Amino acid sequence: MLTVALTGGIGSGKTTVGEILAGFGAVVLDSDQIARDVVERGSTGFDQIVATFGDEILKNGELDRSALASLVFKDSAMRIKLEQITHPLIRQAFAKAISSLPDQSIVVNQIPLLVESKHDYKFDYVVTVSAPEQLRVERLLKRGLTKEQITSRIQAQSSDVQREAIADTVINNEKSEQDLMQQVEKLWEILQSKNKVK
Repeated sequence: MLTVALTGGIGSGKTTVGEILAGFGAVVLDSDQIARDVVERGSTGFDQIVATFGDEILKNGELDRSALASLVFKDSAMRIKLEQITHPLIRQAFAKAISSLPDQSIVVNQIPLLVESKHDYKFDYVVTVSAPEQLRVERLLKRGLTKEQITSRIQAQSSDVQREAIADTVINNEKSEQDLMQQVEKLWEILQSKNKVK
């Protein structure tokens, strides 16, 4: 089994790259989705978050994700507290998710905060998707985020330079869809050859 981290800043195109890889046969897991699952109401993560941040991050008994997001993106100490709760739970859930997969699987984990997690995750291969900040901002505005939300999220994340420094492959997503597809096809060939060597 080859475990691959797919990282990149918000709006860089990680999800699109993940979808292409899934089409080629990779098992693609999304850390953001796992992060949501491990803090569902009734979970240990939910209880720990409420104990840490108080009832003001609840709405009708459920986590108010937008209230929690605005809190942690404004205050790095709060963000660190949240990550200390969620990261161990995400790692456990990821390990459980891949434990029953076939040995020859290529598992791609879309993980936006790989650099920020201080490399607590052990991957065989790291891929970073990069795109100019202005292009990322344009994409995120189309998704419905405000300029303030975009700025706070970009500032809370590592830079492309930091992500590229830990990457085995960098995919530049600033041209056409065809260009992106060609880069991902080359990446898939590399991952298949790595998986055979292992």
